[in-house]
Amino acid sequence: MVRAGLSAERLARAGAELADEVGFEHVTVSALARRFDVKVASLYSHVKSSQDLRTRIALLALEEMADRAAAALAGRAGKDALVALANVYRDYARAHPGRYDAARLRLAPEEAAASAGVRHAQMTRAILRGYDLTEPDETHAVRLLGSVFHGYVSLELAGGFSHSAPDSQESWTRTLDALDSLLRNWPAP
Repeated sequence: MVRAGLSAERLARAGAELADEVGFEHVTVSALARRFDVKVASLYSHVKSSQDLRTRIALLALEEMADRAAAALAGRAGKDALVALANVYRDYARAHPGRYDAARLRLAPEEAAASAGVRHAQMTRAILRGYDLTEPDETHAVRLLGSVFHGYVSLELAGGFSHSAPDSQESWTRTLDALDSLLRNWPAP
């Protein structure tokens, strides 16, 4: 019998909350069963495995970030849009560290193609249109921005910038200024 109130969506949301509390790497079907005070087997009516649960959490996190990014980017262009997108990722990671880690889970190609990850790429490319980049430079720039945003945020969350001056916020601002300058002066091949 299916326990009243449990669904794949509810389990994904509860798993996302658990990820924020204990870390995404510690989210399992067993841990979630303990949270709901049910037997592990009862959750398999809703999710296939811990990997399925982790994928659902990743998809949820990508959707949440894409919704926040779309709202933040509305009416913005150029550097203003670049900074807005970067701050969405950073703010989301600070508020939801487990979900942020989940959003970087490697998805199967068909899952990735149907995920909000596509929206993230579209929004990034929309920002880059303001910098007049053409292919393949636009793809290089998408990869650069993703690497810098996620690299900086990951290092910051791990405490990598907390032991020295200047303040991490000052470095973040300077990093975004430098990215804007680089994008406006993209080097020729």
